[in-house]
Amino acid sequence: MIGTITNAQVNKQNDSEYGPLDKAPESILYDWPRYVAPGIWSAIGATQPPTYENSGHNNNLTIIEGSNQVLVVNAGASFKLAEALHQWIDKNIGKPVTYVVNENGQGHAMLGNNYWRTKKATIIAHEDAIEAFNDDAFGILQRMQNYAKEKSKGTEIVDIDIEFSDEMILDLGGREIILKDFGPAHSPGDISVIVPDAQVIIAGDMAFHERMLPIFSDTHTGDWLESFEHFAEYGKSMIVVPGHGRPTQMDVVDQYTRGYLIFLRSKVAALLDEGKGLSDAFLIDQSQYEHLHTYKELSAKNAGRVFEEMEFE
Repeated sequence: MIGTITNAQVNKQNDSEYGPLDKAPESILYDWPRYVAPGIWSAIGATQPPTYENSGHNNNLTIIEGSNQVLVVNAGASFKLAEALHQWIDKNIGKPVTYVVNENGQGHAMLGNNYWRTKKATIIAHEDAIEAFNDDAFGILQRMQNYAKEKSKGTEIVDIDIEFSDEMILDLGGREIILKDFGPAHSPGDISVIVPDAQVIIAGDMAFHERMLPIFSDTHTGDWLESFEHFAEYGKSMIVVPGHGRPTQMDVVDQYTRGYLIFLRSKVAALLDEGKGLSDAFLIDQSQYEHLHTYKELSAKNAGRVFEEMEFE
């Protein structure tokens, strides 16, 4: 039930350069699910790092309704966050959640799995995402506990029910759902979820636009560009629900994903041709992307990681 928001809560919501700290202070969710297409809603997470205020809901939690059941994309960052999403589903859809798909091996995709296990949902993830999560599962859990504090209560590590590699097709009560690996993106086991009848592609972390994409130490941007080419061709006429940020069109995520990666790689290539070093990479002028959320946190770090990658290509 939506309660009364106090003046203090309203003021607190406005205390972030990347938008409100919390758009739904009456819920542990950062924001309520919004309509995307017939039978599809997404709770758009904060385009910010995980914090106590946003409860770790800084990715998109997407709901797909079939004729007699529901599939959820991303388990959420904790037991309580998953529970809050489920309460919305019960109230507004009223069908059982039978599948939960983890779009990668990060905490906000997987840590809520144990809640869904109590509801007898089948949990699915890519084999590479499972391996990546298991390599640091308790570290991921502890980091969430550190920022979420009492909101982390009840969260435990559980095993995945079904793993897949390239593609998996699910029947959601007469509605076909495709789980697809387009290739390496920004973290191991990144997948997309396609709803053909609605022409919607839930991109996961293959695609970014409102938030600057992060490049991890194990990200290979050259491979990501190849994967994105396949992804963009496949979903060129579809509504794109990215891993972070509002639903959009393919040309938008193309500009801020493939476009940004090409830009950064070209700048680093020029530095390498000139015999410059890592410290010069940190100084690359990325101001044309300054409007993207998490720019301050990620831009220099991204440049350094691309330099380290390309130095040995």
